[in-house]
Amino acid sequence: MVEFAGWEMPVQYGSVIAEAKAVRDGAGMFDVGHMARLWFRGERVLEFLEWITANDVAELEDGRGHYSLLPNDRGGLVDDIIVYRVDATTFRMVVNAANHQKDVSWIKSKNTFGVEIEDETMGTAMIAVQGPKAAEIVGRLSPAGSALGELPFFGTVMTTVAGVPCFAPKSGYTGEEGFELICANGDAPRLWDALAEAGVVPCGLAARDALRVEAGLPLYGHELGDDLSPIAAGLGWVISKTKSFIGSEHINRARAEGTAKKLQGIRLGSKRLLAPGMKVFVGDREVGEVSSGVYSPLLDCGIAFAFLDADIKPEAACEVDIRGKREPATVVNKRFFKRA
Repeated sequence: MVEFAGWEMPVQYGSVIAEAKAVRDGAGMFDVGHMARLWFRGERVLEFLEWITANDVAELEDGRGHYSLLPNDRGGLVDDIIVYRVDATTFRMVVNAANHQKDVSWIKSKNTFGVEIEDETMGTAMIAVQGPKAAEIVGRLSPAGSALGELPFFGTVMTTVAGVPCFAPKSGYTGEEGFELICANGDAPRLWDALAEAGVVPCGLAARDALRVEAGLPLYGHELGDDLSPIAAGLGWVISKTKSFIGSEHINRARAEGTAKKLQGIRLGSKRLLAPGMKVFVGDREVGEVSSGVYSPLLDCGIAFAFLDADIKPEAACEVDIRGKREPATVVNKRFFKRA
């Protein structure tokens, strides 16, 4: 157990490698109750969310969600988020635990639209069930049954799982199919135990970090930040090209002109662990530094994200300085794993 953003969080229950492989091969679950959960209600809620977030909220239908960003005035990010549309006047949002209070303060400071904002974090829990067998197992525990597996990614449904009322979006942070089940706080132990009994493997933060890097997913504070362009992080696909929003002029300029650095993948030829801040070289030239590094149970080697000079191409040979010794590596696509 470790402290994280004011919460006690499990790093691992047993073997980190076994937990990561359970998610890739079957189903694993993560206690992600530390993630902050917000409600937005009001007649002008769509207009408000269109202004403060980067993705096109107007394109969402009832029961659908999407990955998005909270941009700041300078072209960086307050946070990366998920937005769910319940109906025309009601939306939900999930934000990062480390940014919880910062996000709420920022959002409220921009609320000139009369929108009601409710923070439901402490009254609810969230359990992420992830893996190729997640839909099958959760479906067996729910009257929604096989319909859960047929939901589109970021589709949502209100149902019960093991008798526990849940808001069940089809989403996650591992590159696998799965659900992030939001339930009342007091119901979480019962839901967790039922999932464990059904064969879902409890997993900790270490496995989650390895899985998200394998899947090419950024983490705020590493690949994203107040002074980092989401364009440099490769998130142009999640940013509207048609609407005006907070900081859009800076982000549009970065999209048009490019950025000096670009987020890429690094694959080591060994099992050594890469850490943020380690320098990357191509020949004698320092071209960037690592932002996240893990041992990949899937690939059985060290992998990382790194912000590199924009002219560095995938498949380029490089070296990473690990405590004074340069280790050979290869620049690769930052999405190391993609489920067929």
